[in-house]
Amino acid sequence: MIGKILRFKKKIPLNASAGEKAGALYASGYNCAQAVFEATTGNDDPGLMKMAKAFGGGIGGSKCLCGAVTGGVMALSHLDRGDLAARLVEEFKKQRRMTCCSGLTKGFVWKSRDHLDHCRRITEETAQMVARLLHEE
Repeated sequence: MIGKILRFKKKIPLNASAGEKAGALYASGYNCAQAVFEATTGNDDPGLMKMAKAFGGGIGGSKCLCGAVTGGVMALSHLDRGDLAARLVEEFKKQRRMTCCSGLTKGFVWKSRDHLDHCRRITEETAQMVARLLHEE
């Protein structure tokens, strides 16, 4: 798997935004939490990716808290900016009205093309929010 990831990463332009990186990572097989975390921290440590994997699909597929939000909170904390976590949740709620994966994906057939495209957009937007918060402070 690491080899697959490394080959794919070469296709992501170095000057890509956090959102573009997250979208590309999501499209390559990362879940939402993993994609936001790596896109905003640049850290692809296998142990951290393994940990983040459990948060995809609204925490282990339970469809609770959006994995993109969780990945963003993990990234902020990893970068010693956990104090910005509440702001991330607040901004996300302003844009999407909720943080619940079930509500965010209501009306989509789980794992359908439309569902995955929708979650990719949310993943990209969340990575951009994290990057913006990091640069504002």
